[in-house]
Amino acid sequence: MYQYTEFDKQFVRQRAAQFRDQLERNLAGKLGDDEFRPLRLQNGWYIQRHAPMLRIAVPYGEISSKQIRQIARIAREYDRGYAHFTTRQNIQFNWIPLPKSADVMDLLAEVNMHGIQTSGNCIRNITSDATVGVAQDEIIDARPYCEILRQWSTLHPEFAFLPRKFKIAVNGAKEDRAAVYWHDIGLNLVKNDAGEIGFEVIVGGGMGRTPITGTVVNRFVPWQQILVYIEAIVRVYNRYGRRDNMYKARIKILVKAEGQKFVDQVNEEFDNILTRDVDGAAHLIPQAEFDRVAASFVYPESVKAHVAAGNGLPADATESEKVQFGKWLERNVVGHKVQGYKAVHLSVKRVGQAPGDVTDAQLEAIADMADRFSCGELRVTHDQNALLPFVREEDLFAVWKAAKANTLASANIGLLSDMIACPGGDFCALANARSIPIANELIERYQDLDELYDIGEIDLHISGCINSCGHHHTGHIGILGVDKDGSEWYQITLGGSDGSNHAPISTPGKVIGPSFSADEVSDVIEAIIETYRGQRAANEKFIDTVKRVGIDPFKSAANAVRRTTAKAA
Repeated sequence: MYQYTEFDKQFVRQRAAQFRDQLERNLAGKLGDDEFRPLRLQNGWYIQRHAPMLRIAVPYGEISSKQIRQIARIAREYDRGYAHFTTRQNIQFNWIPLPKSADVMDLLAEVNMHGIQTSGNCIRNITSDATVGVAQDEIIDARPYCEILRQWSTLHPEFAFLPRKFKIAVNGAKEDRAAVYWHDIGLNLVKNDAGEIGFEVIVGGGMGRTPITGTVVNRFVPWQQILVYIEAIVRVYNRYGRRDNMYKARIKILVKAEGQKFVDQVNEEFDNILTRDVDGAAHLIPQAEFDRVAASFVYPESVKAHVAAGNGLPADATESEKVQFGKWLERNVVGHKVQGYKAVHLSVKRVGQAPGDVTDAQLEAIADMADRFSCGELRVTHDQNALLPFVREEDLFAVWKAAKANTLASANIGLLSDMIACPGGDFCALANARSIPIANELIERYQDLDELYDIGEIDLHISGCINSCGHHHTGHIGILGVDKDGSEWYQITLGGSDGSNHAPISTPGKVIGPSFSADEVSDVIEAIIETYRGQRAANEKFIDTVKRVGIDPFKSAANAVRRTTAKAA
C-alpha cells in the first residue's frame, strides 16, 4: 500500500483542522449555510434526505486493516452501527450528525483518510480493478499510476471547478474489471511493440440520463506523458463544456457533439504543452518520482511464491462443510500472480442487509481476517463487497470458517443475489424511488444456492434515479426507479455490460417496455429468469442468451406479469 509521507499526513491533518474551523463558524452563525455548503462538499459532506452523508475516499479500493477498524469505530460511535461500500470504491456513512462531523474528520486523519474530492465538480476518486496488483491476468500493476494521478489531481487549482464531476478509471489487466469505457477518462495500461509502457486513452464514457461508452482517442501515450495528456483533455473540457445545463455538462456530451474536432483539440493542446515546456513546466512524470511511489506497492515480505500444501480442508470435515466450502472456492476465490496464493471475495450480501451495507462487527471481523490471513491489506470492490488480496492457499478453509462465522461467506459472487444497489429513496434526496426494498425482496427470493448456480452468472444492478449510482445501465438486468405522479415505479433494462468477461463489450441495456410498479418488480425479474431458462442453449450464460434471442421474449414475459397483476386487481 502507498505509505503516506510526513507531508501527506500533515496535509490531511490540516484539512481536518480547516474543516473544524469552518464547521464551528457555521454552527455559531458566523458562516452562512450557503457559504458553508461548498466547503463541506469539498470534504465529502452532503445533506441527504434525513441526515448528513459522508463519503470517504478509498483510492483504487486499497485499504488497511487499521483503516477499516477506524471505519468500524466511526460506525459504532457516530453512526447507526454500519457503513456502506459504494460502486466507486468509496465508503459512506448516512447518519452522522453534522455537529460531530469535525470529530469524524479528525479520526479519519489519524489513519490517513479523508473525504477530499469525493464530491464537487472536480476529478473524483481514482478507481481501478479490485484485484489490481495481484490479478493473474495483470499485464502492468496500475496502482503506482493511480497514486500519481491521485496526488496530481488533488486540489488541482485549474480543475477545481469543472463544468461537472469528473471520473477516471485505470486498468492494467487483460480483462477490463475497471469499466474504463464507462468513465469520463478510461486508461488501459499497454505495451507497444518495443515493450515500452504507455496508456490507451478512452474519453467520454458515462451513465446518467444519456448512457454513452467512451471513445478511444489515443492508442498509446507514453506513461511519462500521461498527466500532460489528461491535462489537455480536461483543459479542453473546461474550456468548452456546457455550464448552462447540468444535464448536458458532462464531457460525454462534448465528445459526442464535437467528435473528431474534440480529439484534434486535445492533441493540439497536448502538443502545445509539450512544446512550451520550459524548465520542466510540463507535468512529465520523472522516473525517480515513479520509483518512489512504486516502492510502496512491492509485495509484503511474507508473500513469497511456494507450492501450496492443499487448501486447508481438514480430514475430518463433514460432507456439508465439503460441499459449502467447495462452492465458496468456486465462486469467491480467484487466481493470483504469486504461486501459492489466492485473492478472496468476502460477500456482504445477505437477507435483511442492504447491498453494500456492512456492520461495525463485520468491519472488525474483516480487519481481523486481513491481519490474520492477508498481510493487513484488503480492498473495497465495485460490486460493494470486500476482498482479501494475499491469502495463502493453505489458509483458505480457515478463511472460509472465519467468514462464515461473520456472515461474509455467501458463495454468490457474480450470481443474481450478488446485486449492486444504490441507497435510493430511503436516504438520497435525489432518488425517485427506493432501491433497498427491491434488492432485499430479490435477495430473499433467490437464497437457494442450487437455484442460483443453475441460473448462472447475472449482474443485476439497481438505481433509485437516473443519476445511475447503482450502475443500472451496465447490468445484464438493470432496474431504474422512476417517478409517476408521486408513486414509485421501475423501468427494466436488459443486456447491459461493464466490459468484463461476463460480456466484454461495454454497452448500455435496452429498456423492455413501460415501467412496473414496486409490487410487480420481483415477479417481473422471475419471469425474465424463467424465460432465460427456457430459451438458453447448453451452458449458455444469461447475457449471451439475451444477445442471441433479443429482448422480445423477455419483454413478452414481463408484460404478462403486468396483465396478470391488472387482472387480479
